[in-house]
Amino acid sequence: MRPDAAPCPVLEARGFSKALGGRPILRDLSLSVDKGEMKVLIGPSGAGKSTFLQCLNYLIPPDAGELWLNGQQVTPSNKKSLYALRERVGMIFQDFNLFDHLSAQENVSIALIRVKGMSKREAALRAAMELERVGLSRRAGLYPAELSGGQKQRVAIARALAMDPEVILLDEPTSALDPELVGEVLAVIRALAKGGMTMIMATHQMDFARALATEILFMEQGVIIERGSPEALLAPGSCTRTSAFFARLGTEPGDPVGENADLARAAEDG
Repeated sequence: MRPDAAPCPVLEARGFSKALGGRPILRDLSLSVDKGEMKVLIGPSGAGKSTFLQCLNYLIPPDAGELWLNGQQVTPSNKKSLYALRERVGMIFQDFNLFDHLSAQENVSIALIRVKGMSKREAALRAAMELERVGLSRRAGLYPAELSGGQKQRVAIARALAMDPEVILLDEPTSALDPELVGEVLAVIRALAKGGMTMIMATHQMDFARALATEILFMEQGVIIERGSPEALLAPGSCTRTSAFFARLGTEPGDPVGENADLARAAEDG
């Protein structure tokens, strides 16, 4: 257990480092997220955001560092501890990772049967509920080849939600989508955030991040070089690295212009 008596973060990484091919990707990185928070990772390509997210549920094991879940240290060498982590910390990938030979409903229910031990009937009912939650109840019987990119990503979100995670990690969940499909996925994420889901999300949807993030963490070369609330980092006239990054992507702090302006307004309007 943590030595102090303060409330425990839901998820806490301490001193994560990772090298791939002899090149440092993460350098002594730490992060904690409390219940209901949405932490947003931003930064240039190659900053280490995706690697960090995958280290947080040991899809990629870090070379150094500790991970704590609800005040209990995760022991990656212990299979029971590792399986419990992955069941409670869900992951949404860029490229959906759906089974092509299974329908949308089957993609959601398969883990409920194999991991949670539900009957096929129980799993089907839960899958139907989660697909309805993401607006896909009428697409339950369709296969991935029959779904749009946005619909596939919403199936992936439903699959993660069905496992009753305490935290969801989202790795650029809209990066593989055509621009016209981005909004439908962000609408689901916005609803989850407003419903109190704890999330850590890497994204380049800057205005969306500004509207919903509890804290923005700017990463560069495997290090968090700046962190703070959107209000603090993006105040008009601020000279933060985050503000400069927003401006370079075409979104000026405090003025939702640029290609993501409609998403900013949607996020703010709820």
